[in-house]
Amino acid sequence: MRQVSKRLYKLALLASAFTAGIALERTHTIAFLTDPYNYPEFVRLLFQHLYLVAISISIATAAGLIIGIVLTRSKFRKYSGIAMYVVGLGQTIPSLAVLALVMSLLGIGAKPAIFALTIYSVLPIARNTLAGIRAVPAPVLDAAKGMGMTPTEILFNVELPMAMKVILTGFRVSLVINIGTATLAYLIGAGGMGDWIFSGINMMMTDKLLAGAIPVTLMALLADFLVDLLGVVLVSKGLRWEEE
Repeated sequence: MRQVSKRLYKLALLASAFTAGIALERTHTIAFLTDPYNYPEFVRLLFQHLYLVAISISIATAAGLIIGIVLTRSKFRKYSGIAMYVVGLGQTIPSLAVLALVMSLLGIGAKPAIFALTIYSVLPIARNTLAGIRAVPAPVLDAAKGMGMTPTEILFNVELPMAMKVILTGFRVSLVINIGTATLAYLIGAGGMGDWIFSGINMMMTDKLLAGAIPVTLMALLADFLVDLLGVVLVSKGLRWEEE
């Protein structure tokens, strides 16, 4: 039965790739992407998109981890509910509205776009860090204390390693959202693949629209795959075997 499922899966992938190739050829997207005159602009826009994503997700990851860790400490646990509510306000507001608000304060360009993307990406990381550390079994923590470990040692040697799988799930969600939302940065002059997407919509050029949208989709899929590989490195073997 598994062999039949694998064969059907491969056939479905081949059929999807074949259909996508025909669609791209008929919309002249392949010709647009392979045009040597479009290549320098494609590289420039792709670099801008990756720059926005890399900087904003780095800041969001650091902020989310710090917020999640601080709110699990005994002195700040009672504030975790209201703190998560404040952090979550960034995602309750539509992304276009966030960009508009930031633009009114910081102007246009890469800096306001990075600021808006950071606000939009913090919540999943902070929430999963909080949930992951809280899910560490109390007997494990008691055993660590009994061994004479300090709170810092418990955090880095017990709590974070055991919560890493949950934290990476939040990071994956945040990263994929960030890559997709970064296309809107074009609207405030930050560039990125949104340039071709919105230009294609405005000019009714399907090839230009797809030439901007397809790389963003591939980036999101690649990012999801790389986070899985990162999990192999960061999540302990014991936790992975327990899941299997």
